Amino acid sequence: MPIPSELQRAWDDAVTFVEEKKDPEGALEALRAAWGSIETETQRAKTLALAADAGTELGMIDSRNRKSHWQKAYRNYNNSLSINSKNKETRIKMNKLASMMDEESISLGLGFQMFDQGNPTPLGLLVMILALAGLLVSVKLVSEFFAATDNPLVSMEVQYVQNGQTVTGEIQIELYQDEAPMHVESFLTHVENGAYVGIEFHRVMSGFMIQGGDIESMGGLGGYAAHYYGWCNGEQMPVSQCPDKTDYTVPQEHENGLKHTVGALAAAHAGVNTDGSQFYIIPSDGSAGHLDWEAGKDCSRGSGESCHTVYGYVTEGQNHVDSISKVETDGTTPVDPVRILSASVIN
Repeated sequence: MPIPSELQRAWDDAVTFVEEKKDPEGALEALRAAWGSIETETQRAKTLALAADAGTELGMIDSRNRKSHWQKAYRNYNNSLSINSKNKETRIKMNKLASMMDEESISLGLGFQMFDQGNPTPLGLLVMILALAGLLVSVKLVSEFFAATDNPLVSMEVQYVQNGQTVTGEIQIELYQDEAPMHVESFLTHVENGAYVGIEFHRVMSGFMIQGGDIESMGGLGGYAAHYYGWCNGEQMPVSQCPDKTDYTVPQEHENGLKHTVGALAAAHAGVNTDGSQFYIIPSDGSAGHLDWEAGKDCSRGSGESCHTVYGYVTEGQNHVDSISKVETDGTTPVDPVRILSASVIN
């Protein structure tokens, strides 16, 4: 179905207002004016996502009312994803906003009142309807549904030195198992086996990334896949020809559409198909888009270009990622060790 011209203009204007004119209120006004032109749920989802983009930017500008702007933006992202759950860009932006809200100690604002002066609110009615529907569905089917759709969530307790003081904090990361199944499986296995406990973030580059996960030497020269995926030191061969487990590598999954945006968790490597246990995370001011795969980009060895697989995003604790990216370094090595004290799967 063609997009109504009025709605398309509103979408284009909203992008221009936010990205070029830095006028998020103008973007919201354009989207509100075209709301009645929406004809499909897909169009509604995109309009909500654009409204969320504008609300996020408005919160950056209007610090006095930041909490309200960001909570509305988060709800719009959430509502957009409830219509189109497979939109990775929207999910990434929502995760980024959640991290920003966490840094500011702003709740996500998804709470609601079921009753107002004794009468059910619209959301209260919805909850009652959903509760009634839940009674008609077996617990087994519900549990299977959620098990099939939830992404794994990993918690890392990190410790670093900031302004002479030792800081301990938690970083939570959502892993995108459908987009990068081998990377996620390997990472989860290392976490469950305790391989990352005590491991350092050995390489820190402000404005770029923080890197760790070398489970062999902690210095950046080691680290291997937790399972054999058919690749040995970047070469495809049967496992019988790769007897040393430390040579196990994960093949590239960088064409999955996930980008190096704020909070991205990605695989470090020494060339295509040599991914192991090492990973890096992008801070809020990090610029790593040159590591994204794009159609036509040559990522083969010796090409001079590099593509890395993104397989997760920080959902909480982005402030610790940002702080670690600013620790004092000798070159790219932290002067005071930055360590992972513990790592566990929490979902």
